Amino acid sequence: MKEIVVGETAEVYTRVTTDKLAIAVGSGSLKVFATPSMAALMEEAACAAVKPFLDENETTVGTSLHIEHTSSTPMGMTVFAEAEIIAVNGREITFQVTARDEIGDIGHGVHKRFVVKSDKFQAKTDTKGIVG
Repeated sequence: MKEIVVGETAEVYTRVTTDKLAIAVGSGSLKVFATPSMAALMEEAACAAVKPFLDENETTVGTSLHIEHTSSTPMGMTVFAEAEIIAVNGREITFQVTARDEIGDIGHGVHKRFVVKSDKFQAKTDTKGIVG
C-alpha cells in the first residue's frame, strides 16, 4: 500500500433505472431511487478514491456506513456520488460521502473502509462455508 493522501476524491454516477428503485430492491414501495442504491454508489466512489493507493493484491472492504438520504430522485435522472478521504489510521480509511441528482443534494454521510490482502481475505471468508 502506498501512502494514502487525505483530500483525495473520486466521483461516480449512475442513471436511475428500474433495478435501482426502492420497490425493486425491497426498501420501500415507491418508484424512487433506493437508499441501498445510493449507499452502493457512495461505496463505489470511496473505492475509486482509494484505488490509486492500493498494491496489486490489495482491496478495501467496507466496515461502516452512516448516511442520510435527504431527497428523493425519480427514475431516469442521473445520480452522482462523491467520496473524499478525510482520515487515515493505518489500514482504516474514513471518507466523507455525498450524493446529488440533477436538481441538488440527496444524501451525505461518513463511510469507513479497511485495506486487506485480496487473496487472504477471500480464502478466510470461503472457509466460513465449510462445515467441519
